Amino acid sequence: MIFVYLFTMFFRIGLFGFGGGMAMLPLIFQSVQEFGVMTAEEFSNLVALSQVTPGPMAVNAATYVGFNYAGFPGALAATLGVCIPAFVLMAIVYKFIKRFNDSRIVQGIMSGIRPVTVALIGAAVVFVSETVLVAGPLISEKLLSGGLEYFNIIPICIFVVTIVIVTKFKIQPIRIMILMGIVGALLCG
Repeated sequence: MIFVYLFTMFFRIGLFGFGGGMAMLPLIFQSVQEFGVMTAEEFSNLVALSQVTPGPMAVNAATYVGFNYAGFPGALAATLGVCIPAFVLMAIVYKFIKRFNDSRIVQGIMSGIRPVTVALIGAAVVFVSETVLVAGPLISEKLLSGGLEYFNIIPICIFVVTIVIVTKFKIQPIRIMILMGIVGALLCG
């Protein structure tokens, strides 16, 4: 039964998750919360592992969740669930996109989907940042209590330095992850 649930949960995510892995994170987070199999901190770890392992983020996340809760068969069920809709939809879109690429309706649809994708990525940033940058309860609760002492200073510094390195120096993401992983191990471990 758990295999069917994992497959259908990730099939739904694969079917409605537009914009790639980062944009799918809110859907994955809501689904694992409904299923009750993962805390916010575990989800933050899932995001980090999905980023540093090879392959698409949504596939890595599905494999991680499936394996974590049902072993190899669960990983297979979740991975197939997230991949099948994308494969089928891309095959259909590819067939028709060349014919309707210049259509004003298709251009309008794309103009509507792009900002939603950016917003979903922003929502993923909020979900993950609440578990990474703040010690204890969520950011909103901390800010309401008026205390900045609740913020984890080292992860915030790593966050800011990473943004500067990426935007100013254009260093490859894998190098930054390795470097900041070492910094985190030295300062937080």
